[in-house]
Amino acid sequence: MPVNQEKDQQGKGHQEKEQPRRRQARGERRIAQLLEAAAVVFTTTGYTAASTNAIAREAGVSPGTLYQFFPNKEAIAIELGDRLMHEMRETYGEALAPVDPATPPEEAVGSAVDRFIAFNCEHPVFFALMHGPDIPGRITEEHDALHATLLSRIEGLLSSLLPDTPPTDLARIAHMCLGLYKAGLELILAHEGAERDAYVRELKNALVRYLDPLVGNRLGHPGSP
Repeated sequence: MPVNQEKDQQGKGHQEKEQPRRRQARGERRIAQLLEAAAVVFTTTGYTAASTNAIAREAGVSPGTLYQFFPNKEAIAIELGDRLMHEMRETYGEALAPVDPATPPEEAVGSAVDRFIAFNCEHPVFFALMHGPDIPGRITEEHDALHATLLSRIEGLLSSLLPDTPPTDLARIAHMCLGLYKAGLELILAHEGAERDAYVRELKNALVRYLDPLVGNRLGHPGSP
């Protein structure tokens, strides 16, 4: 085969490989654009009142373009929920890491709360999707699994601080901590600026005051068990 012809065929093969990659990259960018728009719409109107037309309009594309990637708003919500829950799992993995006994209770609680609050403030749609009415069944199932895992992590953290506490009591304390956090989170997300910061401080105070008589002197003292 002539050298020039061989080079032409190699070049053609390279172009054929690059075209699918470019199409895939464009598709991924379009999906990200649609999910970002859906997050705005779901947060603003709620899942039930949202429509694919509203999401397409927010994304600046035609409904036909949206349907190339998602058949309906439920599919959009599920994809968005999956991505957010993956990120949330990473967040609580960092936030609920083992605590150094020398860490003051205010610092230990504050560090964990700050990570969770930052995630929810950055992604307000997470609260809208996970706690709103009429959310898709799969999201409910995923959220229940996330909730159970989160409770398990809190119980594990508490058991290291309260080694003699019966499992049923640890479970109850973990549920109370998570319940206090969720109640505070709803108030925090409903406010902005200085008022939001004030509610964050109140949430931290509530958790510290609840845990302080339970944990006792196990935190804030170097060499504690």
